[in-house]
Formats: sequence, structure tokens, C-alpha cells
Amino acid sequence: MEVLKQRILKDGHVLEDNILKVDSFLNHQIDPHLAFDIGKEFYNRFKDTKVDKILTIETSGIAFALCAGYFFNVPIIFAKKHNGANMSTDVYQNNVHSYTKNIDYTISLSKQFLHSGDNLLIIDDFLAKGQAVLGLMDIANQANANVSGVGIVIEKAFQSGSEILRNLGVRLESLAVIESLNNNKIIFREAF
Repeated sequence: MEVLKQRILKDGHVLEDNILKVDSFLNHQIDPHLAFDIGKEFYNRFKDTKVDKILTIETSGIAFALCAGYFFNVPIIFAKKHNGANMSTDVYQNNVHSYTKNIDYTISLSKQFLHSGDNLLIIDDFLAKGQAVLGLMDIANQANANVSGVGIVIEKAFQSGSEILRNLGVRLESLAVIESLNNNKIIFREAF
């Protein structure tokens, strides 16, 4: 997705430890026009797939799941990292490790919103080591739901997440695939 790549080059910043900071337009402040372009691109890539619901994890994936859900005309559900007083106790759960923040989360999704046979498109903002997606896939498995595919806004191909998912036979569509962030330079993978 060329418009996304150009925006990453223009406004993205590489931090130490191969972290790409895109908070000025993707995951702190969100450019709504770009978000809807992303949602439409996910629709175009997965429109041949049965999608009943879009599944993501709070918080950064929600905007892109919502925009994709608009084009698919399906509900969006998201696993919560923090349980509030209004959260049901009848939930699917999984533990997920965040390498960026170096903490573990217990993610929860109310059983009320995910059912056996649901066809899910998982969407998230980043794919690095794949832990968030694997956690969401486990929740789908607990519900006997089907994962139709995984859409990622930015994939870090130099980390293991995409290889893990592809080895599991997951249909993975990433809109911008980063080959390297070495020497503070963003290098995209053009084809794979």
C-alpha cells in the first residue's frame, strides 16, 4: 500500500531496538483518511473471504478494525487488556506477552460476542513476534470460531511473527512489510 509506505517514510521514526514510532498518524494520533484507506485496502484484500466479524485487541488495532468493518458491514469485537467493573466474567482468555512494553497481559473477550462457527478476520496495527495474533487465534479456537485471515497494517519481517503465522497456514496480508530498521533506516520488502 504505497500511500502507507510513503507516510511511514515521511512521519515514522526508528527508535533503539528496532522500534518504529508511528504515533503521529497511526497509534496515538490517527489520520482518519489514512485509517479509512487502510480499512478499504483490507476489504479489497479479503473480500473473497467469508467474514462475519472482525477481531482485534485493544487499543491500537481498534481504529483499523472499525474502518475495515465499515467496508465489510460486520461488527468489530476486541479483546480487552484491562477488565473493568462492567466486563462479563463469562469470557475467553489468553495470556499475551508484549515485547515492545516487556509485560504480559491477560486478554479477555466476552463469550456473548464470539460464537462457534463465526468467521473472523483478525486485524492489528503491528506484527512483530506474533504474540497478539496468536493470543487472538487461541481465543477464536476456544470459541470454535474460524480465522479466515489476518490483516496487519505494518509487519516487521525481520522478526518471527509472520513466519510463525505462515507456518500455521494462516492467510496473512500485511499492508507495509518492513525488511529492516537497521541504522535508523526504514527498508521495505517489495515482494515476497
